[in-house]
Amino acid sequence: MKPGIFLAIAMVALSLLSLFVGVIPIVPSDLLHDAAAWELMRDSRLPRTLAVVIAGGALAVCGALLQSMVRNHFVEPMTTGTGQGAALGILVTTWFLPDASLLLKLSVAAATALIASAGVLLIVQRLPPRQPLLIPLVGLIYGGVLGAGVTFIAYQADLLQYIDVWMNGEFSGVLRGRYELLWGAALVAALTYVTADQFAILGLGRSASINLGLNYRQVMAMGLLAISVVTALVVVTAGAIPFLGLVVPNIVARYAGDNLRRTLPMIAGGGAALVLASDSSGRLLRHSFEVPAGTVMGILGAAVFLWLLYRPKSYAL
Repeated sequence: MKPGIFLAIAMVALSLLSLFVGVIPIVPSDLLHDAAAWELMRDSRLPRTLAVVIAGGALAVCGALLQSMVRNHFVEPMTTGTGQGAALGILVTTWFLPDASLLLKLSVAAATALIASAGVLLIVQRLPPRQPLLIPLVGLIYGGVLGAGVTFIAYQADLLQYIDVWMNGEFSGVLRGRYELLWGAALVAALTYVTADQFAILGLGRSASINLGLNYRQVMAMGLLAISVVTALVVVTAGAIPFLGLVVPNIVARYAGDNLRRTLPMIAGGGAALVLASDSSGRLLRHSFEVPAGTVMGILGAAVFLWLLYRPKSYAL
């Protein structure tokens, strides 16, 4: 079975599971004669499923973009400082402007995420290119330092409970009217498909990209802006989901190659399916209680990350 067809079937199956799994059991027939079941589906289950699909797909696409920008398959926004930068922006806004609008919080979060992303790119450019494993390790340290700073500030401001929500992605609070900002993330992720060829060329390196006529700085700026906006939107709405942008692009690349024009739809579908599986598993593991999707994804993603680091080398025949 082709990967695209498999992902489509998996997304449909997992979306249906997400719609009907929860504390209050619902079966499809209930929607025909039970007004309360239809109201629950409209106000909670459907918005939650859409939020999971959008967040998973957009974050996976951003992971692929970042990997092309730094020319390394072992990085992703949520573990290399971008997610922590977005949380810092929300924290600072909440501390100094507690009555700030959601749009202002989002704007500040996107700005701090952009600064954090630019910082990790500046560090990566100074690392020796012959030691590629230094890039993800330095990225993890950089993200850890930013995360520690966010936690310290939250402790001083008595906002640790808020940080737990922002740094651990979960969708239990997603309702109709509280997830619509994520459609902006879907739009940004869709727009990146238009420039997929440019990001693929970007992965060849600065010199090769410029020699091929690419406006290197402009495309880098576009990538940074897209990653920062999507990360900020997801963190503001549902919190951080670690390792997603690392795992999905690598799995897709193993089966479909590195042609972003062809693989970005599969990466988006794979990200959505993986977060759907994590969210549904979190609702089933301790039924009537929920394990956050970010926790499930963190455990799974860390295991896959270690496998990617230590997998046996393969050589072309």
